[in-house]
Amino acid sequence: MRSLLCLLVCLLAGVAQAAPANKAYLSIVIDDLGQNTERDSRTLALPGPVTMAIMPDTPHATDFARQAHKAGRTVILHMPMDPATGPYAWHPDLPLEELARRLDAALAKVPYVAGINNHMGSRMTAQREPMAWLMGELQRRHLFFVDSRTSAATVAAAEAQAHDLAHVSRDVFLDDERTPEAISGQLHKAVELARRQGSAVVIGHPYPQTLQVLEQEIPRLKAQGIVLIGLRQMIAERSNQAMPAHGRHGRYSNR
Repeated sequence: MRSLLCLLVCLLAGVAQAAPANKAYLSIVIDDLGQNTERDSRTLALPGPVTMAIMPDTPHATDFARQAHKAGRTVILHMPMDPATGPYAWHPDLPLEELARRLDAALAKVPYVAGINNHMGSRMTAQREPMAWLMGELQRRHLFFVDSRTSAATVAAAEAQAHDLAHVSRDVFLDDERTPEAISGQLHKAVELARRQGSAVVIGHPYPQTLQVLEQEIPRLKAQGIVLIGLRQMIAERSNQAMPAHGRHGRYSNR
């Protein structure tokens, strides 16, 4: 009997040692797509569930959205916001009716979107009234929101949380400095952050240097204990909670 008990203890200890550690999740979004067919195609060829953020005021926006959707990728609208310019851009001095018209036009230009994120927008995402309206509108359309966090003054994610809208916030920009060494360093920072807090959302751009690093490094993530997931799964993992760098106790600081 004592031998059988010892055997069971040993077996249970072996199962405990073999159990997988807590997973660290990473989501990658590539912004500014729709401008260049060669870079768009190279981005689409990246392995894993990389999200395609397509600008509405680009020559290939509609065609590339269809191509990305057909390939099974998540497509989001990369919505221009002040200080961005152009026919779709949101500015603080525009009435809600015009903001709504521009959003409708942008969504018509980029089909198959699952959500949106802001292109630039350091001034616009600090405006509470239009951000509150946007989150209510996205809720009505069953779309999610990704706060690119181009400014520490953003209230976008806080308004999304207040509206119980499915959303996440960006943790790391990959390529503010466009060298392979700097981009690799930012990706390593994201990996370490994912290990520490369980997940990280990174945003990059279709620069040749960024794509080169991602082509090399995405296949190596699994061996580092990192699971690359799509934005919908990331939203589910985070359950609309703010990460420690963005707030306290799961609530965004800019409320």
